[in-house]
Amino acid sequence: MQRREFLQLLAIANVAGASLRPRSSEAQAAAELYDVPPFGNVSLLHITDTHAQLLPVYFREPFGKAFLEKYGIPSGTALAHALTDVDFEVLARRYGKVGGFAHLATLVKRLRATRPHALLLDGGDSWQGSATALWTRGADMMGAQQRLGVDYMTAHWEFTYGQKPIQDSPVRVLAQNVRTADFEDPVFEAYALRSVNGVPLAVIGQAFPYMPIANPRHFVPDWTFGIQEGLLQRRIDEVREKGAKAVVLLSHNGMHVDLKLASRVRGLDAILGGHTHDAVPRPARVGKTLVTNAGCNGKFLAVLDLQVGAAGVTDARYRLLPVFSRLLEEDRDMAAYIAEARRPYEAKLNEKLAVTEGLLYRRGSFNGTFDQLIVQALLKEKGAEIAFSPGFRWGTTLLPGDAITLEHLMDQTAITYPQTTLNELTGEQIKAILEDIADNVFNADPYLRQGGDMVRVGGMTYALRPDANIGARISEMTMNNKPLQATKRYKVAGWAPVAQGITGEPIWDVVSRHLRATRNIAPLEASRPRLRGVNANPGTS
Repeated sequence: MQRREFLQLLAIANVAGASLRPRSSEAQAAAELYDVPPFGNVSLLHITDTHAQLLPVYFREPFGKAFLEKYGIPSGTALAHALTDVDFEVLARRYGKVGGFAHLATLVKRLRATRPHALLLDGGDSWQGSATALWTRGADMMGAQQRLGVDYMTAHWEFTYGQKPIQDSPVRVLAQNVRTADFEDPVFEAYALRSVNGVPLAVIGQAFPYMPIANPRHFVPDWTFGIQEGLLQRRIDEVREKGAKAVVLLSHNGMHVDLKLASRVRGLDAILGGHTHDAVPRPARVGKTLVTNAGCNGKFLAVLDLQVGAAGVTDARYRLLPVFSRLLEEDRDMAAYIAEARRPYEAKLNEKLAVTEGLLYRRGSFNGTFDQLIVQALLKEKGAEIAFSPGFRWGTTLLPGDAITLEHLMDQTAITYPQTTLNELTGEQIKAILEDIADNVFNADPYLRQGGDMVRVGGMTYALRPDANIGARISEMTMNNKPLQATKRYKVAGWAPVAQGITGEPIWDVVSRHLRATRNIAPLEASRPRLRGVNANPGTS
């Protein structure tokens, strides 16, 4: 996107923010924000990491004032609220919830009215992240994708339901980097070659490359993954030889991996990425390749318009549109589908477990207050001295005064391997675990960052030096102000084990028991490591 267009979008966001209160002004604000002038002859609409959130939600981003300054976004505006955590509670109450597939469907139809040739691409992590998605094994989301009009998707958490559901997906799955473990045969289509407005366009799929490392291997025992850089280059060359004038990678690598990948392959015009949940208002340019990411939880719809001629892509326009539920009417057909899909589960979903007196959120490189609540529940309910909770990036936000329902708890915990564990580990083993996870998060080589955010820790504190080498990042481990001893054994609770055959009660049973007993959750402070050195916030780009 050109600078003048970005500044225009900021101005529109200011108007939208000022107009969210009077109902009579909402149509005007929506028109100014969402009536994006068509450009070029190829259009792509992009969603990613919706994490099964069919309804509008609150979702606190991890970025602050530095992000506003970098992009020149005025504080207090609707766009500032959508993209950062600055004054989150105040602005959330002012601007309302975001996302929701019924509102998203309205926006997709609005854009397709001026771009009937547009393709809708889903970057993956759509079938996981809610109770209903877990209980239906993703079927509710498959139906929503079909009704939304998704043309192609790639995948990550979808694989945690096993091999058959993703193979039977009603939406075409593209994944050039997934192959059989025995003969290295392709499992999915590597790409789709389409004529869009008379222009030959190739969309290549890239599934999450670290699936058997970050998630349980036993869900996909017959398949291999990886970045497959050389194979990707061959696919790019292949579609170019077949006449493609524009080539786009639909990726679930993560923003940092995509930036490196763009520097190492030739022939990609754009990478529409996912996994790291970055809401990128302006694409990065690496050589001739635009690299971007469209946020998460259905908060954003990205629009990439390309001008393509005989020599290829000559110009581009990009918009990242926040989906404000107050500005977009519900699409009736999608709303009816969602209501029907949720009806069998409504009573269970709406069970009130407790009330939060503070802001509960997950997203952050090191911790969030909802994760703090989870580790506190593990410590108390399991009689543990130390508790670990995975550094997942998905999970919705609650405002002070909100009831914590079972649905909200499942938004943080709905996975197919929810078992809790209790083990005795030495101080030396605890350090080794933290070192291994930190290396996945902070490795200097983006290709070796194979996890999510840093593990959340309760019951102990530690110092972290992100720019050190593995083995030297973790220090100053203490519990009750006393150093952990290398040979002493400690009771450590956790959940989401990747090994097969581990038993234990589901994490939602543990936390719901804690919530029912507590009833009112006082404001929590997210415990974070003491940072040493530099490069202390690489969790997202």
